[in-house]
Amino acid sequence: MANKIRDCIAPDRNPRRPNLKLPVGSVDTHVHVFDFKYPFSPARGYNPPEATLSQLSHMHDVIGVDRVVFTQPSVYGTDNTAMMDSVAVLNEANKDCARAIISCSPDITDSELEEFNLAGVQGLRFNMDNAGGMSVTLDDLPRLADRIRPLGWHMEFLFAGEEFIDLLPIFKSLSTPISIAHFAYQNAVAGVEAPGFQALLTLVREGNTWIKISGANRVSATGMPPFDDVKPLAEALIEANSSCLVWGTDWPHPNIFDENPNDGDLVDALGDWVSDKKILQKLLVDNPAHFYKF
Repeated sequence: MANKIRDCIAPDRNPRRPNLKLPVGSVDTHVHVFDFKYPFSPARGYNPPEATLSQLSHMHDVIGVDRVVFTQPSVYGTDNTAMMDSVAVLNEANKDCARAIISCSPDITDSELEEFNLAGVQGLRFNMDNAGGMSVTLDDLPRLADRIRPLGWHMEFLFAGEEFIDLLPIFKSLSTPISIAHFAYQNAVAGVEAPGFQALLTLVREGNTWIKISGANRVSATGMPPFDDVKPLAEALIEANSSCLVWGTDWPHPNIFDENPNDGDLVDALGDWVSDKKILQKLLVDNPAHFYKF
């Protein structure tokens, strides 16, 4: 009998206004949309909750986010339609307020890449951690990197934390910048001195790798606020290279089956990690504006 695809839980539908007031122009660099009018891939590993553009916009209005980067979720495979339709709606209403990271097959054409570029795409996503999220082989990556480099794009990765050190040679060989979400899934309990996290710090210092300090609930021991065990990881990354860090909510927190944090709590966790307003400005406004070309 085939394994049943599990239903993951919904985000907190009542986001609270955080105590931290985000600076004008703040960017949420990691969100997804799941609109049930768009068909899901049969190869998916989970059934997502409804998470529409209007629900996302409400959450952003409450927490104080002005701009957004959509990331293609694994449940849609290489069909980027749901995400790109949301990008188009937002950019029509407020010019250049939305960007996207797509998933593609290795035989995507140059004309298709250019069309995505004009629509606001800034990179390719490779999700090795969720079924349906990896549409290419590792051997395809160098050629794809060379093809997207003239567009100024990057490659974004998600993978199991224990795979990081083995993947390092591949990451260092690519001709484009790379982005890694959710603290590279380095376990907060293992601490800053863990070999994987130390390797991550080295990669960040070299300046070609951007880290999303997102998904605190995914790397914390408890999965819920206040994420005290994640704070040392964030502080170490900031000390290593604050110019290569961005932040995201990971809304609607897919592939979670027990409990989700309130997005207002995630903003306040960031405020706990970063007390310097100049650093907050970098992480929330300046760095993503540069990296995603807002």
